[in-house]
Amino acid sequence: MNLTSVIMGEVVTEKAERLKLSKVYTLRVNPKATKIDVKSALRKYYSVEPESVRIVNVPPKTRVVGRGKTIQKRHRAKHALVKLSAKSKPIDLSTFQIN
Repeated sequence: MNLTSVIMGEVVTEKAERLKLSKVYTLRVNPKATKIDVKSALRKYYSVEPESVRIVNVPPKTRVVGRGKTIQKRHRAKHALVKLSAKSKPIDLSTFQIN
């Protein structure tokens, strides 16, 4: 997989902000990305040292809107919870660098 398209953005929720205090960052990633892809992209383009990567597949959330019709309130997504090592600097997604 092309490593430039692995990390799609950051998840901004109260829980994600609380986890940042313990150096755990929540990132939106490409649905085809693996743990190894996420780890490699962070090392290569953001110059950080991840200690562990956990992947979460978020299922879509649907709602019935009458007569059997449904709409999607939340689309399918894939998140990565990345714990950084003690020596690593914080992740700043605006510092994307292609070497």
